[in-house]
Amino acid sequence: MEQNPALTVALKELSCLHALFNTAETHPYNKNVFFFSPTLPPGRRCSVPKLKRSVLSFIPILSWLPRYSVRQDALGDLISGISVGVMHLPMGLAYALLASVPPVFGLYTSFYPVLMYCIFGTSRHISIGTFAVTSIMIGTTTERLAPNSNFMTLNGTNGTHVLDVVARDAIRVQIAASTTFLSGIFLFLLGMIRFGFVVTFLSDPLVRGYMTGAGIQVVLSQFPSLFGISVGRFSGPLSQVYLLIDICRHLPETNIAAVVVTLVALAVLIVVKELNIYYEKKMPVPVPIELITIIVATLISYYCNLHSLYKVAVIGQIPKGLKPPRSPDVSLWGSIVGDAFAVGIVGYAVNISLGKIFGQKHGYNVDSNQEMVAVGLCNIVGGFFQCHVVAASPPRTLLQDSTGGKTQVVGMISSVLVLIFILQLGSLFEELPKAVLACIVLVNLRGLFMQFKDIPELWKSNKFDLLVWLVTLVCTILLNLDIGLGASIGFSMLTVIFRTQLPLFVCCFVPQAKEIPGITIFRSSTTMYYTNAQLYLDALQEKSGIDIGMLLMKKKKRDTEEKRKDKKEKNKAKKEAKKVNWAFEQQGTGFDRGPETGIHGDDHMTQMSSTGREGEVGRSSFNDTHTIILDLSTTNFADTATVKTLKNIFLNYRKIDIDIYLTGCQVCVVEQLSSADFFSESIPKSCLFSTIHDAVLHSLRLHGASDVPIIYECPNFRLVLYT
Repeated sequence: MEQNPALTVALKELSCLHALFNTAETHPYNKNVFFFSPTLPPGRRCSVPKLKRSVLSFIPILSWLPRYSVRQDALGDLISGISVGVMHLPMGLAYALLASVPPVFGLYTSFYPVLMYCIFGTSRHISIGTFAVTSIMIGTTTERLAPNSNFMTLNGTNGTHVLDVVARDAIRVQIAASTTFLSGIFLFLLGMIRFGFVVTFLSDPLVRGYMTGAGIQVVLSQFPSLFGISVGRFSGPLSQVYLLIDICRHLPETNIAAVVVTLVALAVLIVVKELNIYYEKKMPVPVPIELITIIVATLISYYCNLHSLYKVAVIGQIPKGLKPPRSPDVSLWGSIVGDAFAVGIVGYAVNISLGKIFGQKHGYNVDSNQEMVAVGLCNIVGGFFQCHVVAASPPRTLLQDSTGGKTQVVGMISSVLVLIFILQLGSLFEELPKAVLACIVLVNLRGLFMQFKDIPELWKSNKFDLLVWLVTLVCTILLNLDIGLGASIGFSMLTVIFRTQLPLFVCCFVPQAKEIPGITIFRSSTTMYYTNAQLYLDALQEKSGIDIGMLLMKKKKRDTEEKRKDKKEKNKAKKEAKKVNWAFEQQGTGFDRGPETGIHGDDHMTQMSSTGREGEVGRSSFNDTHTIILDLSTTNFADTATVKTLKNIFLNYRKIDIDIYLTGCQVCVVEQLSSADFFSESIPKSCLFSTIHDAVLHSLRLHGASDVPIIYECPNFRLVLYT
């Protein structure tokens, strides 16, 4: 029978295809034919452990709450939660005025988002809620879209124009809620696609300059309340200049009673806050002077009739209870999209900065992507409940840390306190003068204005960073907060481009090297500066295999456990000594026979505790690595972020007995490090070496190597500098 050639070819192709399927399914190393496999490779398959890890990373409360230690953490969290909750109340009322919404909505902002962050946030120590900078950014948006002139109605009785405050506040609340909701959507989506690194483009000088400029805008916005005058509202570039001119024009109309209230409130707040700082170590919790001030001011205002007799402005009606959720107005999104993105990024930048600082202090990691998701969800939920954009507040965060707060339970406790105030006590403060709230805002801006000290420090250490700081400050004040932020980021990137165009080029032969046990050599292929400084730190931890946060936490727990054991042994030894002493006294022999019984009082006790710790503090309990050498030969300048990152590396790794050495630093880099006061007693200049070879030999000699080998040889070494 004659065979059909076409059928033969088709059968061969089918046979090859079948073989290809089998190869793709059975051959573990064939990665080029995975497309034809009906099943996914093992690394890409969904499994129960992977699903569990994903859920725990997305909802962190499921991870830390089951392991919550009531004995160790509950008391500190309770005290800290009450203290932070007490601080939330005046701040919520005051910062609502910055956002140009009624005060009760500041209390809502201190309640709903805080609960959301307890569920989704990864930082255990930051206090999220109302913040001056984000509040003034929201206020700028609400006043631009809903100015007073849009709500003037004609009074039929006397023919004058009257401001419809109720209608104006309703529209402004709607604008603030829509901006908050859209901001939350931006952050949530960026966090889900792992875009948390976007904050790295905000350098430390840029953020600090921006916060200082925003603080100046906050002060200008509070002048009308401080002097009891009414001024116009301005938006856009140069709006702060116009506002200052209008304030000066209306100064002859100053309300003397409001000025007296302002001066008394400022004096009390400043004096007590300074005393809190001075006696910080002697007091378990600081005096809640903000809450005391608003209580006393409300009583004085009510019984002296300041509003009716002296025309002192008060905050007005504070409704009891919670409002039902309401969907944001989508039609406003076209007008607020730029404002929503800017305020979201600023709030997230503050959050992650404070979170990283306190996470590093207490030895745990803060996930930047999850933080972005958490802040986004806080704003999304807050948008439904008429809140405005939230951020971590430095004063509340410092208070939470100093009063012993250790977990996110602090936020839950503070939320309960705020809820009680909203449901029962809010209406009691309707006679509170607005001037007192303005004073609270000003006093809590102390930390922002202390950043003016950056100017002489940056002048001495890094003039490029000083230029970024000053340009950001000027742009923020003159161009307003949203445009100023964009202009500042653009200028900051231009300085990086300019500096990378002026490098020192080095041409040399690449030496051969071999691995030495206990020594890790780390080198980046590019210059370290503010956009990749955190990546450098993360890569060092990953490549070295040393989880610095976990090791510091273990060391802290071990030290605490040792102190507890020492105290226990001390008490036990004292009890035994008393028993033996009493027995000898009964026999009339005294305590002189101690050597026969082996009891030696405190000397014996000290010896026991010291020998009990012997051999436990060494580096062997952490990692076999004893030296890390950072090759900085690719670095051609050192900005503020570089200096700060290197300092953190030295300080953290020294805590676990790992030596850090720098090699290959160019002369300009060393000069910049010296100008920034990088070198000190803890980081001496002896940690600098010209080559990796010298650093390795020094480390080997330092750690007792009897026969130091030649790690590499580089004959005919050639070095050419192009300046």
